[in-house]
Amino acid sequence: MGDVGAGNWCLIESDPGVFSELIRGFGATGVQVEEIYSLDDESFTPLKPVLGLIFLFKIDKAAETKSEGALVQDSRLDEMFFAKQVIHNACATQAIINILLNVSNDGLDLGDNLKAFKDFTKSFDGQTAGLAISNQEQLRSVHNSFARHQVFEIEEQTQAKDEDLFHFVGYVPFNGRLYELDGLQEGPLDHGAVDNDKGDWLTLAREVLQKRIEKYASSEIRFNLMALITDRRAKYEKEIEELRQKTGGIEDNDETMIEMARLQSLLDAENSKLKQYKTDNVRRRHNYIPLIVNLLQVLAEQGKLDEFYETAKKRTEELKKAEMKLK
Repeated sequence: MGDVGAGNWCLIESDPGVFSELIRGFGATGVQVEEIYSLDDESFTPLKPVLGLIFLFKIDKAAETKSEGALVQDSRLDEMFFAKQVIHNACATQAIINILLNVSNDGLDLGDNLKAFKDFTKSFDGQTAGLAISNQEQLRSVHNSFARHQVFEIEEQTQAKDEDLFHFVGYVPFNGRLYELDGLQEGPLDHGAVDNDKGDWLTLAREVLQKRIEKYASSEIRFNLMALITDRRAKYEKEIEELRQKTGGIEDNDETMIEMARLQSLLDAENSKLKQYKTDNVRRRHNYIPLIVNLLQVLAEQGKLDEFYETAKKRTEELKKAEMKLK
């Protein structure tokens, strides 16, 4: 079985449960990641305050699909954290770190490791900061804890030349401007002025994302957007406690009881979601290969392996034909 070796970084699934656990693994607390399915304002409102956005898209060489942000090359680089991606497959962690180290919010606690890393890289340029990430063992270890088990190690040079490559970038407001933090660029990309206090940076961010998605026209529909937000459980627990203190712990009217029930329901939903995230992440890490090998052996002994193989082969061909019709 191929394993992720020292110095190598695995591919990361675009999933809010994975990203939330990555952040906790890095030592940061007070935030979580939620998936966004639409760029409508209604999709963002329940999540506010949104601290940053993580966008996944397919990389291509077409000039028209590139970002329109202006490359930052002035003294703003001294105030922001930006790391270039110098590690293959590390763009997920790269996007998270680029966002976290530029967020200013009382709810976010970076933790000792990220605080020390931010101080250590304070005077680094993008290339050097990227190299610093590559040498940060805790970041690599947490990142690679999501490596999928493989029966064989597939060498990069044997992969198909036309294989689709996807990339994570971050969007974050900083000192009154919206920035795109893309580790494949030479520096942060400035998308314009925003009012951080009013939280209207999302309006501009949605416009930027919508415009970029539309550039792909009908050639690509595979995009993913996630939001870095404050910890919902902490928010609801605080509101429940404030309501109890306000009423002296006595829920003696319908309005108070309804509001308490609403907050408790939201808190229960978050706890349930977190529990499901943990279950899903355990399954992602589990090595199913011995089970699969044993299953194949049993099917072979029962003379059913060829039948299952032909059925799977036929189904795969049908799916390929259906996919070709959609293109």
